[in-house]
Amino acid sequence: MNILDWNTLDADARTRALARPVQAVAAQTRASVAALIEQVRRDGDAALREITGRLDGVVLEHFEVGEAEFAAAERAVPAELRIALQQAVTRIDAFHRAGMLQPYTLETAPGVTCGKIVRGIGRVGLYVPAGSAPLPSTALMLGVPARLAGCREVVLCTPPRRDGSADPAVLVAARLTGVHRVFKLGGAQAIAAMAHGTGSVPSCDKLFGPGNSYVTEAKQQVAQAGAAAIDMPAGPSEVLVIADAGATPAFVAADLLSQAEHGPDSQVLLLSDDAALIAAVQAEVEAQLARLPRQAIARQALEASLLLKVASIEQAFAISNRYAPEHLILALREPQRWLEQVEAAGSVFLGDHTPEALGDYCSGTNHVLPTAGAARAYSGVSVASFQSQISVQSASAEGIAGIGPCAIVLARAEGLDAHANAVALRLEAAP
Repeated sequence: MNILDWNTLDADARTRALARPVQAVAAQTRASVAALIEQVRRDGDAALREITGRLDGVVLEHFEVGEAEFAAAERAVPAELRIALQQAVTRIDAFHRAGMLQPYTLETAPGVTCGKIVRGIGRVGLYVPAGSAPLPSTALMLGVPARLAGCREVVLCTPPRRDGSADPAVLVAARLTGVHRVFKLGGAQAIAAMAHGTGSVPSCDKLFGPGNSYVTEAKQQVAQAGAAAIDMPAGPSEVLVIADAGATPAFVAADLLSQAEHGPDSQVLLLSDDAALIAAVQAEVEAQLARLPRQAIARQALEASLLLKVASIEQAFAISNRYAPEHLILALREPQRWLEQVEAAGSVFLGDHTPEALGDYCSGTNHVLPTAGAARAYSGVSVASFQSQISVQSASAEGIAGIGPCAIVLARAEGLDAHANAVALRLEAAP
């Protein structure tokens, strides 16, 4: 990891320092994804078989997981893992249930009531990555809020393994959240299938889940085409750590590496006002990296990652808000006191004993979060992500008599006489 002093950089150098690695290959990715989506849209299941054989190395006759494979998965998953998954489900459920939207009604004028009702989105598609590592935790993060939202139908796609099976832990996690339709499909082709529908895979109203740059690009393209709505841009993982002189270098290094091991296009940043801490973290990263089974992947991610020396912790927050990280760790003394400085982040982790890994798995918060700066405008997945809010209004004869003249004046000011007439006719007919 390179060490840079933020205050020696000019404006262009600062922009380059905060650039995500995927931005360098965006044009190539867009073209490749567009071709895959068009192939699936045009040729359906035949395209899925060809693409899966070419990219995943397995030819599947049937994509949907059957009962026999679900049963085999239940037998294959160790009891310890199943218990951990169930414990995580309990915490995720509790966290999301506490923040659920509630319907409401109020009288805005005599005889006029307005309110909102909440409905689950009809059919949703969940994407659970399983490229270099399967992510059963993502099945929990998506399946629990989908169940709480009351979605009528939930479809889940996850990449097949070389033997043609789905990862057993992903299948068990799906079942624990009430998801029963799982398809062995990965990458941009899975997103295309859930957006456009094929002979096997039903088209979905909204798509959810993280993925690599190809999955993220596919989500954005199908959304732009109007084929399906999406939760957010949730691409390659990233973490930004703000640490002071009192932080523990080994903890900070471990947090950086926990995100770097996700994939070669992940990015990790450390911002600190203490040069000695930065040097100690750099040494710890190298020491811990040598012991990681996924060190080759992490090392690639570290090539596009930085240790930034800042003038003050206040400046660190200004840089962080500009970057808008997916994960923000505050390795600070009295971290709660600094929380008001956070303006843009997917999820925040306070203090030395709150590693990002807790949020990834079992603290209760959701790990499907906006990346690539999208946290400036997007929030992480919640129950509300799987719901629509529908406004409802009712006016009595008294109600329209009271507010109708207001509507007529506004309609005529906009030159919309039919609008005004729709109100005026009712006023004229009133007894």
